[in-house]
Amino acid sequence: MVNPTFSRAINTQFSKTLRSRVNTYFKTHNKSRNANANMVIKTGVMIALFFVPLILMATGIVTSVWLLFTLYLITGLGMAGIGMGVMHDAIHGSYSKSKNINKALSYTFNLIGANATVWRIQHNVLHHTYTNINEADDDLNMPFFLRFSPHTKYNWLHQFQHIYIWFFYGISTIAWVTAKDFVRLKRYKNMGFLNNKYEYPKALASMTAWKLFYYSYALALPMLMVPQPWWLILLAFICMHIVTGLLVSIVFQIAHIMPANQFPLPNQDGMMQKDWYGHQFATTSNFAPKSKFLFWFIGGLNYQVEHHVLPDVCHVHYKSLTKIVEETAREFGMPYHVKKSMARAIADHVKMLRWLGKKESTVMA
Repeated sequence: MVNPTFSRAINTQFSKTLRSRVNTYFKTHNKSRNANANMVIKTGVMIALFFVPLILMATGIVTSVWLLFTLYLITGLGMAGIGMGVMHDAIHGSYSKSKNINKALSYTFNLIGANATVWRIQHNVLHHTYTNINEADDDLNMPFFLRFSPHTKYNWLHQFQHIYIWFFYGISTIAWVTAKDFVRLKRYKNMGFLNNKYEYPKALASMTAWKLFYYSYALALPMLMVPQPWWLILLAFICMHIVTGLLVSIVFQIAHIMPANQFPLPNQDGMMQKDWYGHQFATTSNFAPKSKFLFWFIGGLNYQVEHHVLPDVCHVHYKSLTKIVEETAREFGMPYHVKKSMARAIADHVKMLRWLGKKESTVMA
C-alpha cells in the first residue's frame, strides 16, 4: 500500500482553534509545554527502579530466591516506567526544548534493551501518522495468528486470539529486545527510511552493541554474582519481561484496538476521508481519566487522545488539557472516546479481539 495522504482542506479551523487554545493555556498559566519538576523527579525514580535492583544483584548480596524475583519484578516496573514515561516523551521531542536533552534521554530506551532508532520510525512516523490504517500503521502488522484490523486477512485461528493473546503480550518485550528490532530495522531499510549506504550498517552495529550491553548487565552479570542456579536467574529475568510485556502491551492496545475506534482505509487515490486530526479522534481512545497513579506511572498514556493530537506536549500536562481538547472536539463534531476505568477498557479490548476473530468481521468492514 502507498502511504495514505490526509486532506488539508477539511477542518482546517479545528487545528487552528485547538492550537490557539492550548497555546493560550500555557501562556496564561505561565507554563512550559515541556517537562516540569515533577517530570524530572519521576525520571529519576524510574531510572532508579530499573537500575538499583540490578546493582544490588551485581554486588552478590542477593541470596534469597524470593528477593531475586522481587528485584527483577521491580526492575521490570522501572523498565515499563522508562519506556512509557521518559523515553516516550524524549523521542517525541516533548521532554525538553533542548534537542540534546531529548536525544540523551532517548538512549534510556537503548539501556532497557530496545532501540530508539527503530521506535522513532515505528511509533513517531508510522503509528502516529497512519493510526489504525491497515498495512501503513506498523502496530497493526502482526504475525498471521493475530488480527488487529478487520482489513487483515482472516485465519481460522483468530477465533481463539482473545484467549492466547495474553501469552504473546507477555513475551512481547523479550521478543522485542531480542529479535523484533532487528527484523524491523531491516524492513525499514527496505521501506527507504535508511537511505544513506552507511546508515543501515551503522544502525545495525549500534543496535547490536546496545543489546549486548543490556544482556550483559541485566542477565549475564546476575548469573555470575547471584549464588543461585543459572536457570533460576533466567526464569526470574523472563518473569520480569512477562510482567513488563503485559503492562506495556495492554496500555498501548486498549488505546486503539477497541470497538468504538475506526479502522479507515484510503480511497483508490490514496486519500483518506478525514483530515489528520479527525482521523486521530476516530481511531484513538482514552481510559481511566480519574486515576492519578495510572496517569503518573504510565506516562499519561491513559490520555491517548491528547497525546495523539498534541505529541509535542509533555505528558505531565495532558490532564490539564483534556477539557480543552474534548470541548474543542465536541464543538467541531468529532468523537471523543473514553472508558471510565482500565478494567472496562480491557474488557472492551477483549470484546474487540473476539469480534475480529469472526470471519464476518471482514465482510462488515
